[in-house]
Amino acid sequence: MTGAGRPGPWLGVDLGQARVGLAASDPDLLLANPVATLARAGMSVPALAARLVEVAAERGARRVIVGWPLNMNGTVGPKAAEAAELAAALEAAGMPAALQDERRTTAQAQAQLRAAGRAARAQRPIIDQAAAVLILQAALDAHRRC
Repeated sequence: MTGAGRPGPWLGVDLGQARVGLAASDPDLLLANPVATLARAGMSVPALAARLVEVAAERGARRVIVGWPLNMNGTVGPKAAEAAELAAALEAAGMPAALQDERRTTAQAQAQLRAAGRAARAQRPIIDQAAAVLILQAALDAHRRC
């Protein structure tokens, strides 16, 4: 717990090969907001975990929620295995982490941006952040239901 009995914000991660979208919650764990997009090209999972620990510390985040891209039938493919590896690396670095099913979040983020009037080309720089918001918000909503 951080000051005044608050749990502290969480950081949401949309893991991609080229980019990683980030979102953060408010300290009361109610609402997810876009934060940044990190370039990832060539960055290993351990190096990415170290960078995410830094970002979490900068933001005072107490937990990292990693999008878990399961196959549509619920099985674990290579991308989901990499997300699990990232969550494990975060845990090993002392940062509590959890996986959140992220099936269809990129499609949902694209639809939301399109509905807001963003052209497909204008979505590219922020689509990963928008997907991270959806991932984190789902985790926050599930946390409140518990």
